[in-house]
Amino acid sequence: MKAHKTLRVALVGCGTVGGATAEILLRERDLLIERSGVDVELVAIVSLTFNHARELGLPEELFTEDIDTVLAEHSLDIVIELAGGIEFPRELIKKALDAGAHVVTANKALLAHHGKELFAYARERGLTIGFEASCGGGIPIIRAITDGLVANHIDALYGIVNGTCNYILTEMIEKGQSYSEALADAQGSGLAEADPSLDVEGGDSAHKLAIMTSLAFGTDVEFDAIPVTGINNLQATDVAFGLELGYVVKLLAVAYRLNGGVTAWVRPAFISKEHPLAWVAGPFNAVSVYGHRTGHTLYYGRGAGGDPTASAVVADILAIGTGTLPATFQHTGYWPDRNAGPPQISADQASSRYYLRIMAQDRPGVLASVASILGANGISIASLIQNEKALRNELIPVVITTHVCQEASLRKALTAIDALPQSGERTVFIPIVDEHPERWAR
Repeated sequence: MKAHKTLRVALVGCGTVGGATAEILLRERDLLIERSGVDVELVAIVSLTFNHARELGLPEELFTEDIDTVLAEHSLDIVIELAGGIEFPRELIKKALDAGAHVVTANKALLAHHGKELFAYARERGLTIGFEASCGGGIPIIRAITDGLVANHIDALYGIVNGTCNYILTEMIEKGQSYSEALADAQGSGLAEADPSLDVEGGDSAHKLAIMTSLAFGTDVEFDAIPVTGINNLQATDVAFGLELGYVVKLLAVAYRLNGGVTAWVRPAFISKEHPLAWVAGPFNAVSVYGHRTGHTLYYGRGAGGDPTASAVVADILAIGTGTLPATFQHTGYWPDRNAGPPQISADQASSRYYLRIMAQDRPGVLASVASILGANGISIASLIQNEKALRNELIPVVITTHVCQEASLRKALTAIDALPQSGERTVFIPIVDEHPERWAR
């Protein structure tokens, strides 16, 4: 197939994803023309250091540290932003748009905080921001929400969207490792950073959830209002009790319609071993989306890594070249800068089943006191395990699963339980997430 269009692009940032993107553009140029009819010419690689670019054997004549000169002299069609961070990319994207170039980015943190502003800025200039690579690596989840499912009223999305956390949890589930042991394994395998806090504390998942939620529900998500709990305080004891009860633990990024609005949260949650997300293991990601016409659809694949993420970056470049992405960006109505959408509802108003682990003294009346407090707050006990052999400082774990109850009521009850004189450590509570009901089923 002959190219019907040529795009001049500059790449800013040449780390793992940037290097893989440059390799695709330079070494698979003929394949891209054959697949899309678009010829992509990489005219500059902008970075502060070029060690990785040199390791990959990328052409030295493309290297430059001066983005302003590149924007002024190269008549660019697209700027690819893979530099990371927030403030520098935010200004870079505005400069690129002011210079008449579309933008492709993988920057989830930037879009979670400033997506509404940047989308409006691009639209005012008749330009496009592509960001498929920001949420699911090689999984085309943004395209699915904004194109493939456009005929649907989205009711819910449930995602495992951080490969580092999913790898750690898989090791804890399958090998019985502690969190610290599994983290050390992940770091040794190159799947976790030396400082893994953004991943294990849930921030990375929250960034992705904010972006997906804004598009799925057509709402302006307040990022700081998303409750986030990571896996860094998860104990092997609770993973083991969950398995005994028939559950596996996953770090879930969840959003669904509630009381006329949308609630969104990130936290470890128990799901049944039969749940569609339960078999997503190791560094893989998956996102379940529930539409009122399609029912449940599931998107699975590698959510990070140089090649999968670069694949999504290049797909956006080609979609700009063919005109499909600009048409979607300019004419569809679910963008946060175009409508307020349903309000963001506190997770305290949500209802779920819950797993509780209460560490209490083995004395008469303790269970009666706990049951009384739960009952007074409208919380019904579904099951109870008391393991007398698991003594620790004369405390025994009392594991309870509840029937569906409101989280605000549960938190109130746990405050009272933790204040009991027989209670020791603070009670652990983990939501038990069932598969979302489908309106499609008839």
